[in-house]
Amino acid sequence: MSTTSTTTSHPQAPTRAAVRARRERAGSERASGPGAPRTGWRGRLGAYVALTKPRIIELLLVTTLPTMILAENGLPDLWLVVKTLVGGTLAAASANVFNCYLDRDIDQVMNRTKRRPLATGEITPRAALVFATALGVVSLLWFALLVNVPSAWLTFAAIAIYVVGYTMILKRRTPQNIVWGGIAGCMPVFIGWAAVTGTLSWSALALFGVIFFWTPPHYWPLSVKFKKDYANAGVPMLPVVATDRRVAIEMVAHTVAMIACSLALVPLAGMSWVYTVVAVGLGAWFLGLVVAMLRRADHPERGKLGAMKVFHGSITYLTLLFIAVAVDVFLPL
Repeated sequence: MSTTSTTTSHPQAPTRAAVRARRERAGSERASGPGAPRTGWRGRLGAYVALTKPRIIELLLVTTLPTMILAENGLPDLWLVVKTLVGGTLAAASANVFNCYLDRDIDQVMNRTKRRPLATGEITPRAALVFATALGVVSLLWFALLVNVPSAWLTFAAIAIYVVGYTMILKRRTPQNIVWGGIAGCMPVFIGWAAVTGTLSWSALALFGVIFFWTPPHYWPLSVKFKKDYANAGVPMLPVVATDRRVAIEMVAHTVAMIACSLALVPLAGMSWVYTVVAVGLGAWFLGLVVAMLRRADHPERGKLGAMKVFHGSITYLTLLFIAVAVDVFLPL
């Protein structure tokens, strides 16, 4: 293999003083430029909804319902499904708003996030903090009173891991931030399983493992595309501090582990040959995307890395795999 990629340049993390200056400059530009609060109740509502990051919530819910179906070994009580999904939406929204509140300084610096309501001043930090807290409290009470206590504790853990573990501790300190902070994104499968059974199982752990190892090859390609943004904001995402080749190698390793977890579900949950074929096929397809990215990192002359192709492919992979989990339960095999 070519050794070109081992010397591929990547953005150097700026000094703390430089980062601070950029944040102050962004804040000054925000104060003197556009970004006035939206008029009318619809505009204000839209700003609050934007803080919750609805697209992220959608992906979390995609994993919850199939997990509940597998835990029930059939269709769970519809009212229980509704309660769990509503509670999960409230919890994820709370965590995301807390994230926007805590990261508002770097959101002002990054082109990808500078239009978020807190970065533009559409919503005040105080209002966002109250909103996030209210959503979190309601979600915990919702699960405790309407679902069960185990799911409420798991929901609390999910919010705490994302807000404290990832946003406050890991994100600005280590390139492994998304690896361990990504545990929060795995919690919906535990919550969904506990909502149905009141406990956890090895099958739930296998599903947890799928999402845990899926998260880096899902998020790092996005970080590759926006690594200058992250570098300017002083966030040490792996693509900021490592070569493209190193990032791609770690993505391959995580992808292999992800596929192993998806196949571990076969004996643990008694999945049929249909799920097995789908899991193998999807895994091979996604691994091919990641390996192709590694090859392009080894040979830059072949063109762009194609990171966003991997990013979008990761969403397709997870969605189809969990659909297969749900469908397999109803197959007469």
